[in-house]
Amino acid sequence: MSVNLNTHATTNRLLVLIAVPLIFYLFKILNFIFVPLFGALLVALLFLPMMRWFSKKNVNPIASISIIISFISLLVLFVFLLIRLSAQEILSVDAAFWDSIMVNLNRVLIPVMEILGIEKMAGEDNVSSILHSEALVGFVSGKIGAILAMIRQTTVMLLMAVFFFILLMAGSINVQKVMENTILKKRIPSMKTFVILEKSIVKFIVVKFFISLATGISFSIACLAFDVPFPIFWGTMAFLLNFIQMVGSIVITGVLAIFGIALLPPGVAVIVFVFVIIGIQILFGSILEPIFMGKTFSINTITILIMILLWGYIWGVPGLIFSVPITVAIKTILEQFPKSRIIAQIMS
Repeated sequence: MSVNLNTHATTNRLLVLIAVPLIFYLFKILNFIFVPLFGALLVALLFLPMMRWFSKKNVNPIASISIIISFISLLVLFVFLLIRLSAQEILSVDAAFWDSIMVNLNRVLIPVMEILGIEKMAGEDNVSSILHSEALVGFVSGKIGAILAMIRQTTVMLLMAVFFFILLMAGSINVQKVMENTILKKRIPSMKTFVILEKSIVKFIVVKFFISLATGISFSIACLAFDVPFPIFWGTMAFLLNFIQMVGSIVITGVLAIFGIALLPPGVAVIVFVFVIIGIQILFGSILEPIFMGKTFSINTITILIMILLWGYIWGVPGLIFSVPITVAIKTILEQFPKSRIIAQIMS
């Protein structure tokens, strides 16, 4: 009898080992379904408390969904206006300013060209030499089709996300029922787990939004203080890219640092400016964000890095954005089972 039980347990472990890579493979090849679904789920969880409040006040469900969609549309319009204002800020600069930028940029690009092995072309500056280099031209021409396909796929995913969001808000897709019927198998544990997930992810979205907003405002103030052009543009980019876990903050800080080095005259001001924007990222991203997240997000750095790499490989940029909420969801579900609780503790 004990031999049969051991054999059964071993078989179950083998099936799990086979199933996990298969599930990740399905996530990758069916990303056009799961990415908009998960994105819609994140936004829906943020507005589900509002839907429940409307329901208690006997507000018509169609009217409730319309109000929420109108609110989201206003937020999207606000971001669009920020981007438009940033573009106008860049276009309003005269030609003399761009000439000075090009002079400084050509100076900064000299060591870059030496590292990349790009030779300066006769009658052209360093920027033109890089843009006309065979390596860059070949890379861009080979990626045009991929870029167009990505734009088309992104448009389809956005439309699907809107469709999934409406279904989630209307209750046609009940996540708690799905968890009850597939994972937890019991009503009360599934309800408790769903409440924990909802609170955790809502906290993540709210904290991430305000931390990103504060980072963007701080970047704009730093640019104004050091006379770095386009403060609205840099603040907007910092706000948007900060939602891409770890990678986004590194990219915007690096690009702004290079821009500051290219624009500001050599001296103490450049060094102070670079340290200020790095300090802003450390303050908001590494100190304040973990404090506001609290114990709910007590996940060690190694686990977060692994999940960022994993979901970034599976879903690309959306995977980088969704990696932390997915990790929190996995950890919360693992905590509900005695046998998998040790894995959740390791993740913490």
